Parts: sequence; structure tokens; C-alpha cells
Amino acid sequence: MKITLLGDDAIRLEPVPGALTIEAPSADASYSPFHMLGSSLASCTFSVLSSWATHARIPIDDLTIDVRWRFADDPHRVGDIDVSFKWPSLPANRQTAAKRVAEMCTVHATLMHPPRITIGAIGDATMRPGAADATAGIAHPAGAPL
Repeated sequence: MKITLLGDDAIRLEPVPGALTIEAPSADASYSPFHMLGSSLASCTFSVLSSWATHARIPIDDLTIDVRWRFADDPHRVGDIDVSFKWPSLPANRQTAAKRVAEMCTVHATLMHPPRITIGAIGDATMRPGAADATAGIAHPAGAPL
């Protein structure tokens, strides 16, 4: 698997034999947490498409997945994500099915239905039961509970 940084707001995943590699067009580019988010979504999407394609006997060696995002403000965050795939060997009559399969990715579902996130110090007395590294009862800076 190879992940290529296409810019500060995009990555491309390609199925390349061997260990996962991360490549950048220049030494000035660095792999950011936003690239990690995009890579997680691309890897998950590739995984579900690969499983489906194996069952459907469709080769995946020419499948590439691009993930691009746009930032939003107040608070600063990723506001929009676009996932697109290029798959020359995918029969035209299977494209709609492939899109539906891609939407089955668990990372996609997580982003569409965000989890509750708590942040706290390990061992904090207010930690909610079962959350080894999280703290319950933390309020959002605006005062609303998380």
C-alpha cells in the first residue's frame, strides 16, 4: 500500500505490494494528522472495496482512492471530505454497487455519526467507567456537555 501526499488537503492511496509507504512530492511536505484522517478513510474504503471485489472477481490492482478535504472554522476543523476512486477494470455496470460498498467503511460511518469524545488525564477520578484513558463530565468550551 502506498499513500502519496497530494498537498496539505489531499492524499492518494494505491495498492502497491509490500509494506505501507508514505510519500511526499518534496522534502518540505510532512504527514499531518489531517493526512492520517484521510489515510484512515482511504484505507478503510480500500479494504471494503477489496473484499467485495474479491467476491465479485474484479481485479483491484488498478484501484486508486483519492481523499480531499476542506477546512471549516469556528472551531477550526475538517468541514468537508470528498472520497473518489479511479478503477479502470471496474465494469461500468458495477460502479453504483462499488459506491454503495465504499460507503460501508466503518471509518466513513464513524465520521457520519461522530462518537462521543472525552479527554482527560489517565487516572483522573472523574474518568467514566470502562474508559481507561478518557474523562467523563468534561464540558465543551461553550459550556455544553460533550
